[in-house]
Amino acid sequence: MLIAQLSDPHIRPEGVLYQGVANSNRMFNEALAHVHALDRCPDLLLITGDLVDEGRPEEYAMVRELLAATRIPFLVIPGNHDHRENFRAAFGDQPYLPREGPLHWCVEDHPVRLIGLDSCPTGKHHGHIDAQGLAWLARTLAQDTVRPTVLMLHHPPFMSGIPYMDTYRYMEVQQLEDVVRAAPNVELVLCGHVHRTMLRRWAGTVVCTCPSTTTEIDLQLAPEAPPQSHIGPRGCMLHLWDKAHGMVSHVSHIGAFEGPYGFA
Repeated sequence: MLIAQLSDPHIRPEGVLYQGVANSNRMFNEALAHVHALDRCPDLLLITGDLVDEGRPEEYAMVRELLAATRIPFLVIPGNHDHRENFRAAFGDQPYLPREGPLHWCVEDHPVRLIGLDSCPTGKHHGHIDAQGLAWLARTLAQDTVRPTVLMLHHPPFMSGIPYMDTYRYMEVQQLEDVVRAAPNVELVLCGHVHRTMLRRWAGTVVCTCPSTTTEIDLQLAPEAPPQSHIGPRGCMLHLWDKAHGMVSHVSHIGAFEGPYGFA
């Protein structure tokens, strides 16, 4: 099974630029074209939050217009820039999304079980899942402790070292870690939010963050570093699952580069 992961497209209304500088709609369209042009078509597309920038209905209408071109089934979770109820309305045709409450879900239709988590407290930018959500996750994980499982949540549950991102990190991580550590079959935890690729061993598994399809948040580790981003390099993640060999993840850069050349 090949899973493509896109994240943080920050779609705007038609003709409006993200942060006044980036054509996030065109860039997301290019990311979708990139995924469809791979030499192996993904079986599933995951989008790990911040589908839009301001949570507005017209932004979600644009997301659905862009996604209408994909031939690949997709699953979505919200990010801190999303508006839960507008998100729910825009994706009301997606049967896995709950009709009320936080947007936690579980999909069992693939060789890998997929669990989406809503880590976005209303009106806040940091990440958190309340006690009811953690109890739901614990029950869902306990229903099958053998089948390979992938978790998705927007906020990575660790400190990145980038000061202006860690202000909006996932808070109170230990409770979530305890639930995940009790599940021996969690292959990966997939996140967005940080607009960069990061890896960390956590809770007995591996957390992997996905680049944004729009901008890359700069890697600055000084405590006083000001927020800063660049347009590019952009990318997506590809997660290849094989029953014999398990899961391997790749970064796939979006864009035109010199080559190909006849060597490896």
